[in-house]
Amino acid sequence: MHLDAFELHRPESLSETLRLAQTWAGQSDFLAGGTDLLPNYKMHLNLRPHLIALDRVSELGGVSLDRFGATATLGELERYLGQARAYPGVADAVTEVATPLVRATATLGGNLLVDTRCFFFNQSHFWRQSLGYCLKADGDRCHVVPQKERCYATFSGDLAPALMVVDAEVEVAGASGVRRLPLRDLYDRTGDGIRRLRLAPGELLVAVHLPSEARQFRASYLKLRIRPSFDFPELGVAVAARTDGDRIEALRLAVGGLETYPRRFDELTDPLEGQRWSEERIRDLAAAVSAAVRPVRNTSLAPDYRKRMAGVYVRRAIDRMRHRGG
Repeated sequence: MHLDAFELHRPESLSETLRLAQTWAGQSDFLAGGTDLLPNYKMHLNLRPHLIALDRVSELGGVSLDRFGATATLGELERYLGQARAYPGVADAVTEVATPLVRATATLGGNLLVDTRCFFFNQSHFWRQSLGYCLKADGDRCHVVPQKERCYATFSGDLAPALMVVDAEVEVAGASGVRRLPLRDLYDRTGDGIRRLRLAPGELLVAVHLPSEARQFRASYLKLRIRPSFDFPELGVAVAARTDGDRIEALRLAVGGLETYPRRFDELTDPLEGQRWSEERIRDLAAAVSAAVRPVRNTSLAPDYRKRMAGVYVRRAIDRMRHRGG
């Protein structure tokens, strides 16, 4: 496999980056760590003739207690969170991403915006050509759920669920200015594996902001995958809670790896606020999550198994959270 020719742009400011994004709208990708984008390019998946590198844009970097820059590497974030001990669920998620070598290059923004995955899509050009391509690249038909309207590739990041449960916000910049929105609203719940983000053309993720209240939560993140040392999630479960003794003051739960977007389950956790922990309540919550998710046959593990394991991992994640410090 090889990279086809493209023009590389290396802006040195956010304003220059946005100008290039507008100039090459629809013909460019942003390049940060490149740990997912460049392998996709080698497999001829949705190539663009222009790449806008972000490594020289200082406004996108940095890590502090309440702000994580979009181009901060996962290695930087791992070292910082290991010292700060402020967001244990996020720290869990960071260490679950790939390998130390990949984390040294991969970025926070890249993991939040990582492309959706499917075993009909993430294959060589020769393999996809023999099948007739797919709706997400070069073809007009989804092979997961055969039809021509919707892509069922699944969300494959780890950090989004862990950040969603502590009410993180994202800062986004574009031609119309800078805006902030809850991280959970970055993902289009009405979209699909192709139309998956609520970003305007040319918009760029600048940073993740964490409210001070997030540091009051106990939290955890657990991940199901085939190869524990490397793979993308087949399932990721994040939970966070603020408690008074054994009484639940606030509870958040989010799941990734099963659908086209990371999903938070406020409708299931809000009724538990003010209640006390009990094995029955935890079991009922886990069963409700398992019943609500809708995985399809687009990864290595069977949908029914991933669906059942969602409930198992909810129980395990809650147990891990309850037995650790905030």
